[in-house]
Amino acid sequence: MSACARTSKRIPVLIAALSILLGAALPASAAPKRVVSLNVCTDQLAMMLAEPGQLVSVSFLARDPRSSAMADQAQAYPVNHGLAEEVFELQPDLVLAGTYSSRGAVMMLRRLGIEVIEFPPENGLDGVRRNLTRMGQALGQETRAAALLTAFETDLAALRADPPRRPRVALYGPNGYTTGDDTLAGAILATAGFDNIAAEAGLPGGGTLPLEQLVMLQPDLIITGTRYEGSSRAEALLDHPALTDLAAMPRVRATGGAWVCGTPHLLDAVREMVDLRREMETGQ
Repeated sequence: MSACARTSKRIPVLIAALSILLGAALPASAAPKRVVSLNVCTDQLAMMLAEPGQLVSVSFLARDPRSSAMADQAQAYPVNHGLAEEVFELQPDLVLAGTYSSRGAVMMLRRLGIEVIEFPPENGLDGVRRNLTRMGQALGQETRAAALLTAFETDLAALRADPPRRPRVALYGPNGYTTGDDTLAGAILATAGFDNIAAEAGLPGGGTLPLEQLVMLQPDLIITGTRYEGSSRAEALLDHPALTDLAAMPRVRATGGAWVCGTPHLLDAVREMVDLRREMETGQ
């Protein structure tokens, strides 16, 4: 074989080896430096994981304790209202959004060449694991995400309950809407050792539960949503005398920001419900 032929055979090998060396030498893609969040759940995940100065704006709902478990921390960030114009002016290199929020803004920002990562709403505890991992990757904060995930798993294992008797609970909101087992709130209740009567009513994902059916099911506990200022016909049902009679028992609690998003803060809701179940057991 000629020297020329031997050299020609070595060239592909040399090119492959050089490609591997160059690839190893190249730095990993830089983490985004200016991140804007448009969704109350991505707000909280980003606040938990971003390094100082990386997150430049959160949604206005991040400061509302009825929607956000990190309302106090959100005071440190400028807020946005999900408008493409105001987000574009912030010059982000990454925008975080929910799959059902700010659709026009998301489409416009993508047309303007800005990367947008969308997070779906979660309906179980596995969503917390997915969210932490994915947000860590999006922000280039994988190490922080892994540490938070480890702490979450440890705390969850300590709280997970399987009592000999599981109290029956109803989640009841405006217009008689109830939330079933196949939801984040349902997962919180199940983890804390409660049975959700929505399953008995044939509403695994949630739906309207007539007041008459609620009264006939006779739950041990009714959980109502946090009331907003003012009044509405939808919330008027919560003041019905039949429900008021049930609410007179010390077994009604209002939900808050810890129940809304698939973040480690939902453990606060689990912890609250575990404490309540133990109070009920002691009082019986």
